[in-house]
This record gives sequence, C-alpha cells and structure tokens, in this order.
Amino acid sequence: MARDNIFVGLEIGTSKICAVVAEARNDGTLKVVGVGSVPARGVRKGEIVDFETAKRCVHDAIVDAEEKSDVEISEVYLGITGSHIRSFNNRGVVVLEEGREEIDEQDLDDVRTNAREVSLPMEDCILHTIIQHYYVDGQDGVLNPVGLLGKKLEADFHIVYGIRTRIQNAIRCVKELELEPADVIINSFATAQAILEKNQKQLGAIVIDIGGGTTDFVVYVDGAVKQSGVLAIGGDHITNDISIGLKIPSARAEKLKVEEGNVTLGTAFPGETILLKDETGFAGRELERESLNQITHERLREALDIVKRQIEADQNLHYVGAGVFITGGCSQIRGLEHLASDIFGMPVTMAHALPMAGVTSAFENPQFSTALGLVKYAHLVQMDRPISGGLIRNAFQKIKGIFRN
Repeated sequence: MARDNIFVGLEIGTSKICAVVAEARNDGTLKVVGVGSVPARGVRKGEIVDFETAKRCVHDAIVDAEEKSDVEISEVYLGITGSHIRSFNNRGVVVLEEGREEIDEQDLDDVRTNAREVSLPMEDCILHTIIQHYYVDGQDGVLNPVGLLGKKLEADFHIVYGIRTRIQNAIRCVKELELEPADVIINSFATAQAILEKNQKQLGAIVIDIGGGTTDFVVYVDGAVKQSGVLAIGGDHITNDISIGLKIPSARAEKLKVEEGNVTLGTAFPGETILLKDETGFAGRELERESLNQITHERLREALDIVKRQIEADQNLHYVGAGVFITGGCSQIRGLEHLASDIFGMPVTMAHALPMAGVTSAFENPQFSTALGLVKYAHLVQMDRPISGGLIRNAFQKIKGIFRN
C-alpha cells in the first residue's frame, strides 16, 4: 500500500468484481478516492469456479481502482461468501487460578480459544470468532473485562466457519497477483458495517444483501451479531427463471429483469405487454408484463421466506426493533420493499452505504455496499485494535491457519 492510511476492500462477486479504495482522514472519517469494477467471470454463486479467468478479472478491477485513485495497491481486505459458510453461537469459560483475581488480556484470549474448541468437519476452518457479550462472575453487560476483579470470565461468541479449500481459492487468487490479504471477512458482516448505524445495531436489525449469486444475511441483537448465513439464491436465478419461463435468451432476460422487473402482483393492466425489440440474433416479441412480475415475485419471495424461517428457528425475529435493511444489486427491483415488509411483518428499508466523503456514486449504489463495508471494517480495526467490540483480531494468524495442513 502506498500509504498506511489507505484501505482497499475487494469483493469477488458473482456478477461483478469491485475494489474500493478509501483514505482515513485526520478527523477520523473515511474518504472514497476510487472504485474499480469489472463484470465477473469465472465466479458462480459467489465462489471461484474458473481460477485463471477469475484472477484476470480481479487483476482488471485492481488496475481500474489504481488508475482512478492514483494509489498503488499491495494489500486488500477480502470479502468471502458462498453457501458453504455456516455459523453458530458458543460460550467460552475461563476460571482464574487460585490467588489471582484481576482479569487480563490473556484471559480474553483464553476464553476466546475455549469457545472455539468445538468439533467441526475436517474440511472446515473457522473464519470469525465475533464477541457478543462478556460476563464476570455472572455479571452481564460487561463491555471490557480487562482490569476487573473476578474469579470466572465467560463470553458468548458468534463463530463463522466454512470449507477451507473454497476460502483458500479466493485468498490464492489475491496472493498470486502479488497482493497481500490483510484479512478475510464474510460479506454480510462487512455489508452491515457500511449500512447500519450503531443505534440500529443496538435496537436489533436484519441486513439482507441480495447479490448476483447469493443472498447474505446477518442479524444484530443488542448490538451484537447473533446470526448470519448465506443462501445460494441471487439475481442470476431470477434471470434464469425469466429466460426459461418466457423462452428468451439469458442476456435479454437479464436486461428485462433490470429494466422492467417488479415483484408486485396485480398491478399490470389486463393484457399489458412489454415489447422486446429486434436485435442481432434475436427476433423481437411481446411478453405479458404480469408473467414477468409473477416470475420475479416467486423467486424473491422464496429467498426472503427462507431467510425469515432461519431467523425464526433461532428465535431472533422478536428482538429486531430497527427492522430489515435490504441492499445489493437486486434491492433495486421495484416493489421489493413492500414484499419484504409483508413477509417479515416489520419496517423494511432499501439501503445503501451510509454517506462518506469522496466518490458519491459508490455509496449511493447498493451494489457497492459490501466493498464499502470492507474498508469501514478495516478502518475500525485500525482504530480499535485491543478489544474490537465484535471485530476480529489476529488477521494474519487467521489467514495462516486457513492454509495450515
């Protein structure tokens, strides 16, 4: 990195690969100085399926970001997604030895290690151990136990894990371009850093990012990450359904989804049609608007219903006071706000990243929410290293652990 106050977030998505370059300013804020974005190839459902093709796309996105920001990029914060990503909550417990009562940093490391000692399949590795709450001798509401007197330290964590080789593919893609992955972060957690304010996390909030190949979600309760997940359903599934259902080429289906997509049923006039003009290799035709709406409605309802059921299964839905925040490329489909509100029974906000200085087109576009969240995460880690209040420490050791035998 050319300067130590520069952060780069890299998202390897299904439909696009983008790199956001941001500069930390003296007043503690971030300024977006450049955004590089190219269409994704070699990526399916958020995972690399053609390594060399995906690597070329990442290279092009990085070069684009460098040219627009006038920054030489050598280090990135890498977003990770995929339906193999799983999570659970677990509690760690540490009892101080006889004759010692003051809790120190080592106790925090030990309680974290204790919580991670769970049996996982051999192919999996832990990505994140995110602190939720500390308890000292049963006292809850402890924000920082270091220096407090007590005999027993307990801590609840949200633990995220995934298949090691699939995570390694994304890291290798970066390292082979002579870039250093400063940390790897699940997309949903990064996205939440970009679009949620602190009071919304405290009230309880659901963030849903509907991208090209996946739907990522995270649930905050009492300011802490309580649940997260990834569905292998995204905008490309809608495109595929439109292509098959209306018998048109995929490229035309994608364009139709973007320009005419609407999830609200019953709004089209009887017999109302959409005219598709003649193009090279495609004979124009008319399609019923209500048929398009029906296909779009069913696929997005399916994704949102699955997210709701998973949140209900963990009994978190009743603790969400700030509502649902939807972002990502598919959040721009008309009528989605009302459909989601009907499904979740609470207020829904179609969200993009909170305003920052610099390139306004970045945070005004919900497609860049995750990449912007990655640079916000990086900035928070730099400002708050000792106890990250939900952020992840020891990034180097984590990446090293992902590549262990």
